[in-house]
Amino acid sequence: MQLRKVTAASAAVLALALSATACGSDKEDGGSGDGKKITIGIKIDQPGIGLKTPDGKYTGFDVDVATYVAKELGYDAKDIVFKETKSADRETAIERGDVKFIAASYSINDERLKKVDFAGPYLLAHQDILVRADDTSIKSPADLNNKKLCSVAGSTSAQNIKDKLAPKADLQTYGGYSECLTGLENKVIDALTTDDSILAGYASQQNFQGKFKLAGFKMTNENYGIGLKKGDADLKKKINDALTKMVSDGSWDKAVKDNFGPANYKNEPAPKIGNIVK
Repeated sequence: MQLRKVTAASAAVLALALSATACGSDKEDGGSGDGKKITIGIKIDQPGIGLKTPDGKYTGFDVDVATYVAKELGYDAKDIVFKETKSADRETAIERGDVKFIAASYSINDERLKKVDFAGPYLLAHQDILVRADDTSIKSPADLNNKKLCSVAGSTSAQNIKDKLAPKADLQTYGGYSECLTGLENKVIDALTTDDSILAGYASQQNFQGKFKLAGFKMTNENYGIGLKKGDADLKKKINDALTKMVSDGSWDKAVKDNFGPANYKNEPAPKIGNIVK
C-alpha cells in the first residue's frame, strides 16, 4: 500500500516536471517581442566580433549589434540566448528555426540570398592582411610574393591572394587564427589574411596590442548583414529600423571603438541600409 502511494506521488511529480518543461520550451518565441526569450546566432571564437569568454560572457561587435537589435524588438539582455553558429551551418540554422536571426560576420552574397534574407548591411569590411608592426616590406599585395602567408584551414582568403594578386606567395596552413598570430609574432610567417574586422579583433586582444598592424589593402568588399528566414519581411523591416537607429544615436560608433579601437582599425562609415557595395 505504501509502495503504491509513493509511486503515485512520483508519477504526479514527473507529470508536473514534464508540464513545466513543455511550457519552458515555448519561451523561446524568437521574435514576437512579448518578453519571452530570443535565440540569436553568433560566432563565439572571434575576438572583437563574437567571443565567449571563460566566465561565460559574450563580447564583440556582432554581439553588441545583436543585443541592440534585440532590445529594439522588445528583449532585455537577460532574455537573449546566444547560440554558436559556425560558418557552414548558418543557413541551416535559420531554415530550421534554431535561431531567429544571425549576426556572425555574415557576408551578404547572391548564393546565400537564395536560401535566406538579410537585413542591413551593418558593416562594410574588406579582405586585408595583418603584419608585424615593424614590418615595412609589404606595401602592396604583390609584395606577398615569396612571403609566407598564413592560411587557416577551410578559408579561401589566402588562396584568393595567391590566385589573383601574388602567385608566388608561400601559403602556410594553420588550424586557427590564434596559431597564425603566434607564428606572425615569432616571425615564422610574414602575414595573415582574412576580413579586416576579424584581423582588428584579434590584434586588439590585450596580449597582442601594439604588435601588429593592418596593411589597409581592401582587396574585397564584405557586406556584413543579419541573416533571417527567407520571406519574413516584417522582421527584416524591424531589424533594419533598429540598425538605422543604432547608427543615428551613436551606438554604432561606440561599438566600433570598443571592439576594434586598440588595433587602429580604419573602418568604413556605417553603410546605408540596403546599400550592397560590390
